[in-house]
Amino acid sequence: MQAYLLDWASLLLRWAHVVAGIAWIGLSFYFIWLDDSLEPPRSAEDRSRGVAGELWTAYGGGFYHAQKYALPPPALPERLHGFKWDAYWTWITGFALLVLLYYVNAETYLMDPQVMPLAKSQAIGIGLGSLILGLTVYEGLCRSPLAANDAALAAALLVFLAALAWGLTQVFGGRGAFIHYGAAIGTIMAGNVAHIIIPGQRELMRARREGREPDPKYAIAAAQRSVHNTYLALPALFAMISGHYAMAFANRWNWLVLAALTVAGALIRHWFVLRHRGRPPGWPLAVAALVLLGIAALLAPRQHSQAGPAPAIAEVERVIAARCVSCHSAKPGSGGIAGTPGGVLLDTPERIRTHAAAIHRQTVLTRAMPPGNLTGITDAERELLGRWAAMTTEEKRKN
Repeated sequence: MQAYLLDWASLLLRWAHVVAGIAWIGLSFYFIWLDDSLEPPRSAEDRSRGVAGELWTAYGGGFYHAQKYALPPPALPERLHGFKWDAYWTWITGFALLVLLYYVNAETYLMDPQVMPLAKSQAIGIGLGSLILGLTVYEGLCRSPLAANDAALAAALLVFLAALAWGLTQVFGGRGAFIHYGAAIGTIMAGNVAHIIIPGQRELMRARREGREPDPKYAIAAAQRSVHNTYLALPALFAMISGHYAMAFANRWNWLVLAALTVAGALIRHWFVLRHRGRPPGWPLAVAALVLLGIAALLAPRQHSQAGPAPAIAEVERVIAARCVSCHSAKPGSGGIAGTPGGVLLDTPERIRTHAAAIHRQTVLTRAMPPGNLTGITDAERELLGRWAAMTTEEKRKN
């Protein structure tokens, strides 16, 4: 019953996290597009009031006239809509999911003794520390002299994120490393809203209300962090969804996958940003495509050797019963799992044969199963399953 209730909590939290994330990232993308699409104000009166740009748009049968003030107008409106809770709730629900899935079930989804033997408390402490480290280093770089040069700052951030990816994969299993990489980026993004963008807006409005000239540095800093968030969005999304794809996280190059997909995601987003301003060059998409193709080629599965006699199905059943059926049965009893993972049942010879290709991929090629090697499957047992699955899959293909 406890695992069943945890599954419901996970489902509802994940739903809330996705909804909040859509709202936040959607707003981020919209305002970046709006900023890049603004035209100089046509009215001299508007220019005299401090209007920096304007744009007419149509949506849903309505027509909208947006005007941007670089600094607060002389007379502030009674109602001023700000955007912060979408970002805050995205982080809050994401952190709650991290605790529920990866800290409560750390033995299953976070820790991997084959990577580094850790106590549960140590793994959780390192996980939380990685979020603090990511935010601290990011802030240090943004407050350093590098901040005056966007290209230099971007390069430094990329080097740091690659180092973070490498470090996480040396401590955690693939899933745990990937989710903490995404959580570190998400923490950076939410931090930008919480302690740079919103406080800067408040200071600008406070200065206007007190009759002081607003300091443009707050607007400049907020704009810079908003741009950072829009480029970090796609890498964060990749890290969040990649836990469903063992080909990405369950390999010795998993840190490089994270670094490469961060570059590819940022380049894809850069193409869209350039597109807002007119006809974009093709090189960002071309380079992103090459990076993706290169990673796909690097991770392509190698053909398993079929040398030696075909293992008897009784041998395969023995290994499956000892190492897999605790989860892949009608009533799982391992790792806090309420439902059969992926709906894959391995409790009869017929079902084992049906899922031969999946067994080969998940247990032998990627070694993603069992998660965290909870059941202690040996290399010899993986080799036996691989030999049997390869031969069985080939027989199915011929028939």
